[in-house]
Amino acid sequence: MATSAAATRSASGTVATSAATSTAAARLRVAVPSVADRVADELRLQLAEGVLLPGARLTESTIAEDLGVSRNTVREAFAELASERLVVRHPNRGVFVASLEPGDIHDVYTVRRVIEVSAIRGGGSPGAVAAVRAAVEEGKVAAAANDDEGLGTANQHFHGAIVALAGSRRLNTIMSQVLAEMRLFFHKATMDANFYSGYLKDNEEICEALEAGELEKAAELLLAYLDRSEEKQAEVHGE
Repeated sequence: MATSAAATRSASGTVATSAATSTAAARLRVAVPSVADRVADELRLQLAEGVLLPGARLTESTIAEDLGVSRNTVREAFAELASERLVVRHPNRGVFVASLEPGDIHDVYTVRRVIEVSAIRGGGSPGAVAAVRAAVEEGKVAAAANDDEGLGTANQHFHGAIVALAGSRRLNTIMSQVLAEMRLFFHKATMDANFYSGYLKDNEEICEALEAGELEKAAELLLAYLDRSEEKQAEVHGE
């Protein structure tokens, strides 16, 4: 009987250990992004930085070679980006960077008003506020060098840093998609060389209010900024 009881306890311990191991493995799978997720992140970043332009054809083999991954992994990343409407797959033609449709501009700006204005109203850590300032200074450097693409990228960094004030990984993930979509329709607007430089003064004023702890003022300035920006985009795209 003693032997049987010991065996039962041993079996129970083995089952418990196995269950714990399985649970830990499941948690690890959730916590660690897949390679396809990381490829999708890189392509989102390239969209947000203006490296990939609307209508550009994306080739599995080229991206796989550039990033050192398999074509199947790139295919999975494409599927993820397609679900976010950042790329489109045309049968017998391939995968292309998306071009936004009528109504997308207002939808994107609706999201931006919710998350950006809310984030700046909450303030942030000294490090997070410093990141907003760094993006403003990055824009000034680009403007001084007449680097329009660099100025656009700095502006993207500015808005990403505003959302990062909230300290939420989920909001940062949402904003990475929004930034990529923004660049899709900002590309047409940047045919005007002064497009981004017009926002430098706004960025400086918003940052100064944030640094001074005048959070409601910063939020009001940002909201007015987003309203003007949406109007400009709607004008450029004929909405």
